[in-house]
Amino acid sequence: MNTNRLSKTIEKALSDQMNKEIHASHVFLSYGIWADDKGYQGIANFLYRHSQEERNHSIKFMEYVLNRGGKPKVSAIPAPPADPDSLTACFDGVFKHEVDNTTAIYKIVDLALKEKDWATWNFMQWFVQEQIEEETLAASLIDKLKIAGGDRATDESLFTLDKALQEAPNDVLLAQDATGTNP
Repeated sequence: MNTNRLSKTIEKALSDQMNKEIHASHVFLSYGIWADDKGYQGIANFLYRHSQEERNHSIKFMEYVLNRGGKPKVSAIPAPPADPDSLTACFDGVFKHEVDNTTAIYKIVDLALKEKDWATWNFMQWFVQEQIEEETLAASLIDKLKIAGGDRATDESLFTLDKALQEAPNDVLLAQDATGTNP
């Protein structure tokens, strides 16, 4: 008996998103390595934690597909982009990546609504809320860097920003421990 409760279209969209989340993890890992190499250990640590969070999102998609009787497909992950030229380019890249991810999330929500797959629609609401938080966080990085002086920031301002991100709480949970109220 076939126990798959997902249409082929939704199963593929969820698998694609699982892989997109892994790609995001690699992008943020790459940016973290770049920041670490430039001496921004606090910013690097922040990006490493964000990389882990994106991986956890991928696992949430994997678990959901499996729990609905489907089989997620792992695909080749594109290489991360080239190293950014500056912190501005790095933070702009983080924001752009989150906006792209939000767009992909919305497409799955639309597909679930179209197919009247209420379980998937409900599952995706966690990600809709999460993307609001992710975009807000990315925008705040851009704002903080602008306040510090952007690409013309003093070493002291960059040191302070780096230290603030180093001291930011590590609230990245394992995927299986996250909830709708505590993603």
